[in-house]
Amino acid sequence: MIHVPNPGAGLPFHRSPKTAIIDAVVCKNEEVEITYLDRDLCYRAMQARDARFDGRFFTCVRTTGIYCRPICPARVPKLEHCIFVQSAAAAHQMGFRSCLRCRPEVAPGLAAWNGTATTVSRAIRLIAEGGLDEADIETFATRLGVGARHLRRLFKHHVGASPVAVAQTHRILFAKQLISQTKLSFADAGLAAGFGSVRRFNDVIQQTYGRSPRELRRAKPSDISSRGSAVTLELAFSPPYDWPAIIDFLTLRATPGVELVEAGRYCRTIEIGDAHGYVDVRPAESKNHLIATIGISHIAVLGTVVARLRSMFDLDINIAAVDEHLARDRRFTKHVAERPGVRMPGAWDPFELAVRAILGQQVSVAGATTLAGRLVAAFGRRLEGNRAPGMLFPTPQALADADVKSIGMPAARAKAITELARASIADPELLAGNGTLEGSIRALCALPGIGDWTAHYIAMRALREPDAFPATDLGLLRAIRTRSLEPTPQRLLQFAERWRPWRSYAAMRLWMLSASPLKEPT
Repeated sequence: MIHVPNPGAGLPFHRSPKTAIIDAVVCKNEEVEITYLDRDLCYRAMQARDARFDGRFFTCVRTTGIYCRPICPARVPKLEHCIFVQSAAAAHQMGFRSCLRCRPEVAPGLAAWNGTATTVSRAIRLIAEGGLDEADIETFATRLGVGARHLRRLFKHHVGASPVAVAQTHRILFAKQLISQTKLSFADAGLAAGFGSVRRFNDVIQQTYGRSPRELRRAKPSDISSRGSAVTLELAFSPPYDWPAIIDFLTLRATPGVELVEAGRYCRTIEIGDAHGYVDVRPAESKNHLIATIGISHIAVLGTVVARLRSMFDLDINIAAVDEHLARDRRFTKHVAERPGVRMPGAWDPFELAVRAILGQQVSVAGATTLAGRLVAAFGRRLEGNRAPGMLFPTPQALADADVKSIGMPAARAKAITELARASIADPELLAGNGTLEGSIRALCALPGIGDWTAHYIAMRALREPDAFPATDLGLLRAIRTRSLEPTPQRLLQFAERWRPWRSYAAMRLWMLSASPLKEPT
């Protein structure tokens, strides 16, 4: 018997003892014990087809053997036929098939946020990047700093399915998305989704959906046009989403030659191992997703590209819950009401962001951007083709022995970049964010030239720590200054206690309130 613990952990509608129901059902000749979410609340959300609940739970319908998103346009089933689970992986593990109408493969990936276990969040991000495609569960758990048994226990509690089941479900749903939204050959779609062979890809799709890949593509032709050899995909999120806030933030910090922001869209060059290419991201009109056009030299890394973009644009956060928490503070009440859905911009590559953070020490944002452009021009590599931008950011290997001072850098900061590059080569997991926030800050501060501000800024954007907080930032201090209060970092940290565990999102709003920081101190 497989026990699926409370799938409602981490949701704003926690189950109560009166509404929690434990039942046993039989799926694929296997008895599965289910602990439901709050049935009444989930059912009302499904009846309303409220997009804010999309990705926060899925509905398994006993009579059809299909599971759906809360926004499914199909006729709402009777309550007694519904099983509400927290993740698509839990539904798959129980033997339910994904709906062909509401397409769970494009639902927001809020299972990466639900629950409070940061280990689970990091694990799901790594799984999306292919972390379990080749490694076994023991190796994977070691990478996260926990035992395999404990990791399974965390997944059962927070996701309702095992890590292996999550990986398998992600592979199937991503393959379905590629079939539906692109014109990739089935061989390329299977390779991009992590299948070892076309035969295995065809068998799994047939078994899961009861149709072949070709039949699925005919049933749901792509309504998104591709550009040449590039692939265009939908990246769903749970509303609201303040796109102007995130695009304004990235515009100020766009590295010349690598990043380009114009007409409300973001474009940059990318490199993953031996693969290279570009991404172009823009919002969809009147829909809860971004549209990403991806051109990559090796299709096998497409899944990793998508996972990184989801992290960079912060698509897998329940932003409504974050806003609700921050709005309780009078400093944010009005701002949240006027600008709901402000997210924390991530980074395409942790090493690139860490270098940018060092470049930004003691200078303005514009000055840091100028230095970043010089660094790319001196030590980056030009990407073949006529697209703009056309440079790749320098790798750790390129900067480990480079004369960084030659671009006009102070000796101390140039040395910090050199030492960061060498440390990243010696320990590839240095910027993986696999430990606790406190442990990551200590490890970063141990490097020459990296202080508390730099470490927290890296943790916020590169390590995706929602509670990182650079308290010495001048923009944050200026944002809370009043006629009767001259803030200090210590006093700011006291204020920030009420914003936990979302201090990074509070910092983003404070930067907006202060019209962005003038200086970026260590």
